[in-house]
Amino acid sequence: MSASVSLAVTHLVPLAKEVDENKVTPGVLGFIVFAVMALAVWGLMKSMSKHMQKVDFKESPDAGAEPVGTKADSTARQS
Repeated sequence: MSASVSLAVTHLVPLAKEVDENKVTPGVLGFIVFAVMALAVWGLMKSMSKHMQKVDFKESPDAGAEPVGTKADSTARQS
């Protein structure tokens, strides 16, 4: 651990002792993490919505495939 990190942690230790040990709250850090996660989910949903609008859900027929029903009609006529 670097000296600056050690010094920062040393200054935060007295603040931790002032907290009531029977009451646990997420505090400011919990709110910041939750807000960042909420913004990330919002951004991902917005991006997904934009990409889904570009998708064409209609299938185009294959060039080499026979039309549906042609094969069944030709076997029925031969019998």
